[in-house]
Formats: sequence, structure tokens, C-alpha cells
Amino acid sequence: MISLTPKDVLPQDGTSGTLVGRVFLPQAGGPAVVAVRADGVFDVTAAFPTVSALCEEADPAAALRATRGERIGDLEAVLANTPPDGRDRAKPHLLAPVDLQVLKAAGVTFAISMLERVIEERARGNPASAEAIRKEVVRLVGDDLSKLKPGSEQAMRLKQVLIDQNAWSQYLEVGIGPDAEVFTKAPTMSSVGSGMDAGLHPKSTWNNPEPEVVLIVSSGGKIVGAALGNDVNLRDFEGRSALLLSKAKDNNASCAIGPLLRLFDATFSLDDVRKMDVGLTVQGADGFVLEGHSSISKISRDPTDLVAQTIGAVHQYPDGFALFLGTMFAPVKDRDAKGEGFTHKRDDIVTIAAPQLGKLVNRMRTSDECEPWTFGVGALMKNLAQRKVL
Repeated sequence: MISLTPKDVLPQDGTSGTLVGRVFLPQAGGPAVVAVRADGVFDVTAAFPTVSALCEEADPAAALRATRGERIGDLEAVLANTPPDGRDRAKPHLLAPVDLQVLKAAGVTFAISMLERVIEERARGNPASAEAIRKEVVRLVGDDLSKLKPGSEQAMRLKQVLIDQNAWSQYLEVGIGPDAEVFTKAPTMSSVGSGMDAGLHPKSTWNNPEPEVVLIVSSGGKIVGAALGNDVNLRDFEGRSALLLSKAKDNNASCAIGPLLRLFDATFSLDDVRKMDVGLTVQGADGFVLEGHSSISKISRDPTDLVAQTIGAVHQYPDGFALFLGTMFAPVKDRDAKGEGFTHKRDDIVTIAAPQLGKLVNRMRTSDECEPWTFGVGALMKNLAQRKVL
């Protein structure tokens, strides 16, 4: 079972920053937008019916600080009631800190991630052959492309060399070519928060967590804050065919974001994101432990470039969007048989952490075992209208 405390959820500097969350209020029959402060959790839904609306403010952090709201209770009590096992349905529990934002993700944004995608493609979903292919790709491409600027003349020369050696890949195209891979990760409002179960397709036998930073962007393309995310991935599905990306990425509870949204203010900025190290720990019921990390400083495309390639004259997001930045983490540690690498098992506890953003903690289950997603945009609008906050 997952046990959450404020120490698990809050950033290293506690409540010094401007922290936003969403909490389900049983008495209201729906979610509340909340400010998490030193003296408790405060419902600010009357001023900001959605997190999306808050993020449309000229200065979201200042707007939230200027709104007192109604105290719901202690953060400790809300967190204690969040894990699905033993939850008291009559008491508030934590949700993912986004609502109307479209859930987008950028892929192949790190050199090591790009190499792993090539391996997936050429292994055709077979983990047993991955190690031999990995050595071949490293021989052809090298294992450090972090200094290579995508779309540059140098990158295009490398592309031609790889084509000549019959080693070109669609993943290398988005890894070093001019156009980033940006896809829709999951439906709006389908993400799960910290303490909740995260889902894997029941037919998947080769899968992994993807620890990432998630940028929160307004409808005008302004980056207003960040959270942590787990872009749960099915390596066997995507390895068989890139056209199975939607099945590999979008399943019930397969998008985890949290624990809170930290808005940009005097204590936290985009430059802090650029320097951020994101840690990963997987703890299995079988005693297996996997650790890894992802350093945003090694990303091949700057976060502002990824945002600019997502929104603009050719694509708008009236309610803003949340953008997963990708990961450099590649799970190659063997879990069972030698050479078969890592894959999840039921009840794995996945912790994604960064000092500035706290910890996102989820238990892995198959998607059909996770709580069904039933509260969508229509339900939210109806609920907010009944509460007379719209």
C-alpha cells in the first residue's frame, strides 16, 4: 500500500513556493482547485473554477497568493485519504493538479532515449534481442549526442551517414531532425495524481515508467509552472509498430501527473526546470529495486522550443496544455532472466522525485484494475454549474 505524508509531496523548500492542487470534495460532488500553504489546504474554486482558468491569469502565482479561499483542512489528512485502498469516500482526497489542459508529450528529446527508441524499433518488441541491437546502434551512432543540435547542418550530415549505412530510423528523424515529436498523451482530465494507481495495458509484457517534468502552458503559449509526470510506456506495443503509439501510451490511468503544480514566481522559474534532475525509484513486491534519473540539462531541445512547436499559428489550445518534456531514462537493468531487461510487475511502487517539485508516487496495476475514469469535461461543467461557481 502507498502511504503519503506532506514530506513525500512537498518540495524541498516546503510551502515557500506557490503550490496548486486539485482535491475531490465529496460534499460538493466534484473537484476543488486548492492552494497548498503552510497553514493548510484552501479551496479557491470560487475565484478560479479550474486550474486552467488560474493559469490564464496575467500572473497566476500572484493571483493565487491574493486569494485566501476557504480552508478544507490539513494537507496530511487529505494525503492520508488519497490512496485507493481504504479510502473514506466521505472525505477529501488528492487529484492530479490539471483539468482542462490538453495532455501532450514530447518524445525522443534526449540522446539516450533516442537510442532506446531505435532499439525498440529494430528489436520488434523482443527484449531478448535488445542487448545485441543496442551494441550495434551505439557502434554506428555513438552514445553521446547531447551536444548535437537537432536540425543543424551537423545533424543533417549525421543523418546522411546513417542513411548510407542503412541505420536510419523514424526515431532518429525526430531526435536530430528539425521537427520534434509531440503527441497527445491522453484525453483531457484523464490523468491520475500522486497516491493513485497507474495503469498498464493487461496484454503488455514489456513496459516501463518514464520520469519526466511536465510544463503547464497557457492558451497564449506562456509557460506558467511545472509538475512531475510518469509517461507510462508499453515498449512491446510501440516496438512492434510506431503506429501502435496510441495503444502504447493512452490507456486508463496511464498518465500520472503531480503531486502539485508549482507556479513560476520569485522562488521557482523555467531556469530551475532547465537545471532539474528527476529521480526514479521502482520498488517491487518481489524485493526488486530499480533506480534511475533524468537530467533536463541534457535535453536536446530547449523547453521553449518544444512549446513553440506545440502551439502557434497552426495549432491552438484555448484551455492551455500540459507538456511532458521526455526522459533520458532507459531501463536496461535485468529484472528476471539475464538479457531480458526491465518490465513492471503488479504492485510496483514508482516514485518520481525532484527537490523543487516533490514526489509523484503511484502503484502499478493493469488498466482494467485501476479505478475507471468516469468524471470528464461534461461532468465537471455540470458540477461547477450546480455549485454556482461558473
